[in-house]
Amino acid sequence: MRENLNEKCAVVGIFNHEEASKLAYFSLHALQHRGQEAAGISSGDGERLHTIKDRGLVTQVFDEQKLGTLKGHMAIGHTRYSTAGDDSILDAQPVHANYDLGQLSIVHNGNLTNHQEVRRELIKKGAIFQSSMDTENLIHLIAKSDQGKLKDRIVDAVKKIEGAYSLVFLSRSKMFAMRDRFGFRPLSLGRIGDGYVVASETCAFDLIGAEYIREVEPGELLIFEKGKAIQSIKVYEPTPKHCIFEYVYFARPDSQVYGQNVYQKRKNMGIELAKEQPVEADMVVPVPDGGVPAAIGYSQQSGIPYEMGIMRNHYIGRTFIEPTQEMRDLKVKMKLSPITNLIKGKRIIVIDDSIVRGTTSRRIIRMLKEAGAAEVHMRISSPPTTDPCFYGVDTPDKDKLIAANMNTQEICDYIEADSLAYLSNEALMRSVNSEDDSYCTACFTGEYIV
Repeated sequence: MRENLNEKCAVVGIFNHEEASKLAYFSLHALQHRGQEAAGISSGDGERLHTIKDRGLVTQVFDEQKLGTLKGHMAIGHTRYSTAGDDSILDAQPVHANYDLGQLSIVHNGNLTNHQEVRRELIKKGAIFQSSMDTENLIHLIAKSDQGKLKDRIVDAVKKIEGAYSLVFLSRSKMFAMRDRFGFRPLSLGRIGDGYVVASETCAFDLIGAEYIREVEPGELLIFEKGKAIQSIKVYEPTPKHCIFEYVYFARPDSQVYGQNVYQKRKNMGIELAKEQPVEADMVVPVPDGGVPAAIGYSQQSGIPYEMGIMRNHYIGRTFIEPTQEMRDLKVKMKLSPITNLIKGKRIIVIDDSIVRGTTSRRIIRMLKEAGAAEVHMRISSPPTTDPCFYGVDTPDKDKLIAANMNTQEICDYIEADSLAYLSNEALMRSVNSEDDSYCTACFTGEYIV
């Protein structure tokens, strides 16, 4: 149950397939959880690029007729999550432009930490921007580069930017995929028939029948050209600092991210949480859907029965009712409903992946107690979220993060739980089988990489 913590987007690229745009569409459908504000696809037929993008879900933006206009053997696509007041169609991707080498489209997952500085310099040199996206910086950097070939212009451009980026570029005849040196955001490479696919998560491969090959390495640029083997260029030596929140919440449980299965990692978190933070109770109940794998792990380790004591309505969208306290409480009840006969009189352990502001957790606990729960013990399968992310995750400012402003007991009192405990940083690292510092945990530690 999210409290304004969102992954900003997903990217996909299809190369050398006669139905590239349709495969991109289905891939974006599998990746819809990473962004629901806007969607777009650019396709290429060797002579020109075709682009369609709009606000809305993938199924709302595209239909059979629109996909039929996206001709060609290659396509890139994007789903976007945008922050409030920043949902203009101009901020939808792909970003498309004509320049001296022809046409170019770009999709981007991540966040460029020096984008304001780069944008100011570009404006001084005459660049005119059409959107507020940091991705548009790349179009201008590539267009203004004095390099002769597009691959060299891409290398030239990425050496001027900092932060998190998984990028897919489409020219009239080639596709390029690039990850930043730290590999903050995921990007995987797969094969489909005689063609290739890159995507933010492997659940996209499963839907379209693609075979997983490997991760695109941090700092690696891949070049796809018809009739030639994939070319790999190491723009940077890899220094992995993968986003740990992909495992905690963002990625779909059936995906393989950073080379490991997401479901198993979340289940491991629940196992470690039961070892660290046991409590006597009658049942373990997840907050659906994010808490489910960890709750299964907690139940198996503790021996306390697992029950789906809270049901989720998956058909609730945004509500535009006046956001009074009563209406906010009603919205939670619209999404989540307790099974009263199951939980009445019982001591319950509620498992969730994180607490951001605390307001939703409080409403859930009130709802369970109103349904007759004797005790509600909250267990969180990640450490306290104390710091905002600057690498492609939409987090509130630090003063809005409850764990940055209250200790665990104060949070427990605020959410009205009988007890509250988090997973430790050490146990989180054990859960993902990490014995090194190859993950970014800035949201838990405040130790920023860039």
